[in-house]
Amino acid sequence: MMINTRNWMLGLMTGLLTLSGVALNVAEAQTPQVTGGALTVRSDIQEANSQTGVVTARGNVQVFYPARKIQATSAQAQYFSKERRLVLSGNVYVLQEGNSMRAETMTYLVDEGRFIATPPSNQQVESIYIVTESQQPSAAPNASPTNTRP
Repeated sequence: MMINTRNWMLGLMTGLLTLSGVALNVAEAQTPQVTGGALTVRSDIQEANSQTGVVTARGNVQVFYPARKIQATSAQAQYFSKERRLVLSGNVYVLQEGNSMRAETMTYLVDEGRFIATPPSNQQVESIYIVTESQQPSAAPNASPTNTRP
């Protein structure tokens, strides 16, 4: 009996991520598909270890997570299904709702919805946040109370 390695690998990776509560959608199309809580990973090479529950993607990695409005690129990505943790490394760029971050390594904790970024040696992490102005009127500066003595 001959096993199609590509289909077996896709099935294994889908099973690992689905068991962890995040469905993996490996699509051939060029545009990300919105499918509920799906996390789509595209890369040159992907491998999954059924013993450790770790899925590794290397080379031109693209991550799409529409449920959290996250897009990311990196040289490598590792998804640790038991910890529900995604580690991106190598020239990482993350875009979420117009906000962006660049770092050498970035860890995304799925259950907390939190990123932890680490810069390259002797450099810094860069974040750009969209800040909306408040619509509340501000008090006039240097305003003094009115003297109301009779």
